[in-house]
Amino acid sequence: MKTILICHDGARLTREGFARWLGSFTDLVGIVEIHEDGARAKQRIRAEIKRVGLLRFVFDVMPYRVYNRLFDAAADSAWEQHKIDELRRLYPDIPASTEILMTVSPNSGATRDFLLRLAPDMVVARCKTLIKKEIFSIPSDGTLVLHPGICPEYRNAHGCFWALANNEPDKVGMTLLKIDAGVDTGPVYGYYSYPFDVRRETPAVIHNRVVYDNLEALKDKLLEVHTGKAEAVDTSGRVSGVWGQPWLSRYLQLKRRTAKQ
Repeated sequence: MKTILICHDGARLTREGFARWLGSFTDLVGIVEIHEDGARAKQRIRAEIKRVGLLRFVFDVMPYRVYNRLFDAAADSAWEQHKIDELRRLYPDIPASTEILMTVSPNSGATRDFLLRLAPDMVVARCKTLIKKEIFSIPSDGTLVLHPGICPEYRNAHGCFWALANNEPDKVGMTLLKIDAGVDTGPVYGYYSYPFDVRRETPAVIHNRVVYDNLEALKDKLLEVHTGKAEAVDTSGRVSGVWGQPWLSRYLQLKRRTAKQ
């Protein structure tokens, strides 16, 4: 199975760890590294302000980021480095034959040409940017994402955080799905979680562990998708929700609730 990985520049856990894992059981023919410019960051800020309003963004979204840097970032970084070291020990480095494309967007013409030339069976996208049909439809098996959240209830980028904040531990997990024209609305091939401990683990660590604690099961499922044996999960009749950036107010509520427990 020929694969291509799409990831962000600077996403060390994906680039240095996940890529090795993917290359251990597939022919990883290429990696698309997204080097975003400032315009894309401004687009995300404008979209979040439109979603929650300027006051919520200034007094809840941004303060969460400050709080995270002051109190959680050290633990997050330590866990990430430990996991990278572990994956380096478990899996060999990606082969020298794996081609690397650096681009400002996964939807660029360069990305399209790269995929058409290498003709992967499957693309695994680990990025924040919505991928256009002209890109995600190129691989014969489709483009798969490992979404940190249970879909359709927790779509968008921070599903694990919001499931924790909403006190829905059964919805804290990762969804393996195939990209379609919507936002995390494609066929679902499985849900994955682990016995997380919200008292001792940060949301970012939980966000990552729902993926990295399930690599063997994910390997089996990706191979099933490739061979056409994977069956999609029926999600009809379930409530669909799109969630934005974490809020400090909800995080502090979560911490108070877990402290009482």
